[in-house]
Amino acid sequence: MSSKTDQRQLNLFAGAIKWPWSNWFAERSNQAMPLYDQPLLLAILSLMGFGFVMVMSASMPEAQSLTGDPFHFVERHVGYLLGCVLISAVVLQIDMQRWQQLSPLMLLLVFFMLIAVLLVGTSVNGATRWLTLGPIRIQVAEVAKFVFSVYLAGYLVRRHQEVRENAKGFYKPIAVLAVYAVLILMQPDLGTVVVLFVITVGLLFLAGARLLDFFALILAGMLAFVSLVLLEPYRMRRVTSFLDPWQDPFGSGYQLTQSLMAYGRGDWFGQGLGNSIQKLEYLPEAHTDFIFAIIGEELGFVGIVVVLVVLSFVSLRALRLGHQCLASEHTFEGYLAYAIGIWICFQTVVNVGASIGMLPTKGLTLPFISYGGSSLWVMTAAAMVLLRIDYERRLSKIQAVQGRMK
Repeated sequence: MSSKTDQRQLNLFAGAIKWPWSNWFAERSNQAMPLYDQPLLLAILSLMGFGFVMVMSASMPEAQSLTGDPFHFVERHVGYLLGCVLISAVVLQIDMQRWQQLSPLMLLLVFFMLIAVLLVGTSVNGATRWLTLGPIRIQVAEVAKFVFSVYLAGYLVRRHQEVRENAKGFYKPIAVLAVYAVLILMQPDLGTVVVLFVITVGLLFLAGARLLDFFALILAGMLAFVSLVLLEPYRMRRVTSFLDPWQDPFGSGYQLTQSLMAYGRGDWFGQGLGNSIQKLEYLPEAHTDFIFAIIGEELGFVGIVVVLVVLSFVSLRALRLGHQCLASEHTFEGYLAYAIGIWICFQTVVNVGASIGMLPTKGLTLPFISYGGSSLWVMTAAAMVLLRIDYERRLSKIQAVQGRMK
């Protein structure tokens, strides 16, 4: 009897002892759901890490030729990635309500920045698209994509009923888009205008705009695009070279023919990382707009498919998040997630389509992969906004469950 009593007392004493590490493991094992989207974060980090490797591989010959330092672009890309860390730390701390409140002010600020680019901007290859702020050079059109998406999401929250029932509510954001488009076309940068137009069309459609207004907008956009191509000889040359690049393989079709050769050499499994020939100053912009051709040459069809699957995952995850937010009545967050998903998806399609000869060259980067500080920073901010949206959605869901349990 006494032995059973002693054993019971010993068990009670042992149960009263709470080792710190045992509690830590218990808390970790009992966590039902993380407060952020782990697969999305892993996909974004994978794309950025892969982008660093490919920029290193694709840029070294050109860097050696231009500067005498083969690591010139690599070192700059490392600086851009460090900037991404800082941007991530800041964006993840900002409430989504704050973005909604500041959207009109942000829209006005970028408007003045677009004007400043035309007055005091830096020109590269005949285009004035960059604004120099101390040691940093920003492509304002990239910032405009993000800011316009935030503004449009906020507008659809404020004027949702008006957009669905009244032509006036539908055409107000179109007027803002038109002002931005004129300023961006003066740089000139038709690719960014097309991206902004697609984001606008996509969000208005998802917001339930009237089909008559919707189709009128698409028709007007197509007519404007054709007119812009016909009015500028260099744009017309891009279209004709895209239709038949082999007609002038050493002139207007040179870039596309070199890109197609890179894909042809890649075959199924590629020539191996670092073994591209087209990057040896045959293919212009090999580490920026046409980096996907180098991926095809070095990693082959299999590498291309893997990259497209990860980019598609990010886009679809953003669209799925938008649907979940709208279902839980987080309207602003839902529309913004939709806008970012459309943006990433469409820009990927245009970049890849241009490099394989399916679309005219538009000068759009491959999201998270191409070299370029402005594009990488803005895409990072957009991705961190997605993580913040998902965090707030999960947190509100947990708080709602806890409220019902009380």
